[in-house]
Amino acid sequence: MANQEHLALLKAGAVTWIEWREKNPDIEPDLSGVDLYEANLAEANLSFVNFSVANLSFAKLTQANLSHANLIGVNLSQANLKNAVLADANLIGAELKGANLRGADLGTAKLHRTNLCFANLIEANLIGADLSKANLHETELIGAYLYKADLYQVNLSKAHLSSAYLLRANLSGADLRGADLRWSNLKGANLAGANLTGARLEGANLNGANLQDAIMPDSY
Repeated sequence: MANQEHLALLKAGAVTWIEWREKNPDIEPDLSGVDLYEANLAEANLSFVNFSVANLSFAKLTQANLSHANLIGVNLSQANLKNAVLADANLIGAELKGANLRGADLGTAKLHRTNLCFANLIEANLIGADLSKANLHETELIGAYLYKADLYQVNLSKAHLSSAYLLRANLSGADLRGADLRWSNLKGANLAGANLTGARLEGANLNGANLQDAIMPDSY
């Protein structure tokens, strides 16, 4: 359950919240399970906050700092997280369907089994992120940075990955059916057992990639 004092401080506005955080840097706010549907938290300092299983659907979190936040099981569907900082955040099992994460920093974030279908991750930083078994069906990942990301058994069917940076990413067992991988950098990536039926690979860099037991498109 959320700490009601912490919730009251957040609802008091950005100035009050930031002043309190600056005076109490050792406190990790507990806002677990709160209902902040459509809340305006743009540019808020929310690092290390516990938002587990909270409802933040349709919330405005543009340029918010959620680094190291506990977002396990949080509902962020349709939320606006454009240019937000979520580095090292724990988003295991989170709901992010249709969320706007364009340009967001998700470096080394935990996104295991997270639902990101139809989300906008264009030019997002996902370097070293754990996206194993996540759902990214029809997700926009154009120009996204996925260097050394763990995409084991991820669902990337019909995802848009053109010009994405997937150098040394782990895509073993991934579902890439119908995915657009044109001009993507897959150098040294692990695609063992991946299904690329119907995927587009024109201009993709597959030098040194592991394609053992991968199902390649007929045009390859």
